[in-house]
Amino acid sequence: SVMDVDVGQGASSSITTTTNENISTQMQEVYDDMQYLSNDGTFIWKITNFHEKMMDAQYERQTWIDSPPFYSSSNGYKMRARLYLNGDGNARHTHMSLFFVLMRGRNDAILKFPFNYTVAFCLYDQTPPQRHIIDFFQPDTRSSSFQRPRSEMNIANGIPEFFPLMMMQQEGNPYVRDDTMFIKIMIDFGDMPKTSLLYALSLNHGLPTNVQRVMIKEAERAALQQPYETNIYENKVGCEESAM
Repeated sequence: SVMDVDVGQGASSSITTTTNENISTQMQEVYDDMQYLSNDGTFIWKITNFHEKMMDAQYERQTWIDSPPFYSSSNGYKMRARLYLNGDGNARHTHMSLFFVLMRGRNDAILKFPFNYTVAFCLYDQTPPQRHIIDFFQPDTRSSSFQRPRSEMNIANGIPEFFPLMMMQQEGNPYVRDDTMFIKIMIDFGDMPKTSLLYALSLNHGLPTNVQRVMIKEAERAALQQPYETNIYENKVGCEESAM
């Protein structure tokens, strides 16, 4: 009957629309990933409109912000960083809290879990002294944060007392320039010596990756030292976020 045909066409149209929406959503996700894609376990996170985001955090309109996703390799772990500008848990109102988030990836079924690689953070000093703030931690493999993700994202894990807010609020603070802050996240897959890890975090990122690798190897041999402001402790273990 005509009614049957109309219903069939309507259902078909509805299915087509739903399918197109699903495809569109998937394509948008792929595009978003590709737009920022880093697939070597390092990512430089450019945080703009810093003061507006800090106000949002202080008034608890938006207590944390997430970086775009990045990958350990083209077939590897998917991850992101999470920053509580006004602090998380016991660090609220005293420190910025910086965390690492393991995300559900396309190839998790063939990757090794728990995730057990050192996570390093670097807050860049944008002035010539380049006194970058560097800290890193070793995953607690018993934590659910580092098991294979069963939802979109695991519980964030990292460093609650990453950087004192008092220093961030000082006039002439070198870590925010033009209302912009830069944070590098780097996963150490090779058990790099600590001095080399510090050096790797401070390299000129305009250089090609292969050139940076050569320089890091040379730095290892020369035991190169740099004037870092650092909070490095051996075998430091990350803490789970508490605000979720």
